[in-house]
Amino acid sequence: MEGGRLRITQADLHPHLRARMRQRGVIREEIERTLNEGWEATDAKPGTLGKVMVFPYQAEWEGQFYQEKEVTVYYKVTDEGLILLTVKARYGRGFPRR
Repeated sequence: MEGGRLRITQADLHPHLRARMRQRGVIREEIERTLNEGWEATDAKPGTLGKVMVFPYQAEWEGQFYQEKEVTVYYKVTDEGLILLTVKARYGRGFPRR
């Protein structure tokens, strides 16, 4: 942690997570910002934590234009630290905040 903020490096992104990021259009900086500034994901499974954040998008994804992107990061905290499990992205507009 730097200045009270989590820093996510490429080493934190295991191959399964990197594959999901590519598949879903999520970048490392969005994961980091979601963990630091997002709100609790209410759909996280027991024993798993999650954070959600809505980003302005204003771009095309898979041939369709979207105004926003909602990123959800699921993770666990162990004695060794934070373990990133997976990431989801939804594209649209008017996503709830908090």
